[in-house]
Amino acid sequence: MRTTIDLNDDLLKEVMKKSGAKSKKSAIVTAMKDYLKLKRREELKNLVGSYDEFGLDQKNLKKMRNER
Repeated sequence: MRTTIDLNDDLLKEVMKKSGAKSKKSAIVTAMKDYLKLKRREELKNLVGSYDEFGLDQKNLKKMRNER
């Protein structure tokens, strides 16, 4: 979909630099994907709640990850 928007040049340049994007479009798509990932993680975190409810702490979670 084609859209015309005004963007902050400095912000876009920084996103391009940090993401390694070669084009403005690529930088914007990458930023949108990263934003959605962050929001999905926040939603999941809110759904799951605390690990304490499951009897797991950070040490046990690390151990479980290493056993895979």
